[in-house]
Amino acid sequence: MQVVAEGYNAFETTKSPVGEVKYLDSPQDVIEIVQSGKLSEFILLVRGGTTTFLTPALSMGAIGVITMSGAPESHLGILSREFQIPCVMTAHLTDSDSRYEVGNTDNSHFVEITEALVGKKVQLLCDDDEVGRVSLV
Repeated sequence: MQVVAEGYNAFETTKSPVGEVKYLDSPQDVIEIVQSGKLSEFILLVRGGTTTFLTPALSMGAIGVITMSGAPESHLGILSREFQIPCVMTAHLTDSDSRYEVGNTDNSHFVEITEALVGKKVQLLCDDDEVGRVSLV
């Protein structure tokens, strides 16, 4: 398996979900994926660790989450532990020098990650106490 992204691991777990990466940018996106009945087929990608509108998906059976900013102490980090959903936070692409920096990251960083991951089948590897990994399947 090829590791394509890494970030902070929200919590250590042997769960290693596999699914297609789906970017959720709004509450409407969350409602649509929950209502589709296909939530368990996707690894959810969101921009930040404070994306509170993702909560319904977490409670309805999300299998994994990737954030492009935020830390394990943020809203999604706490909820992912509570719901035991593997979560890689502040993910960056392993073949890129672009890294998220609070207050100093332009939109191109987020575009690069979404273009690289959305629609790809990936596996989350969260068995390390600090680093979470995203591998292509």
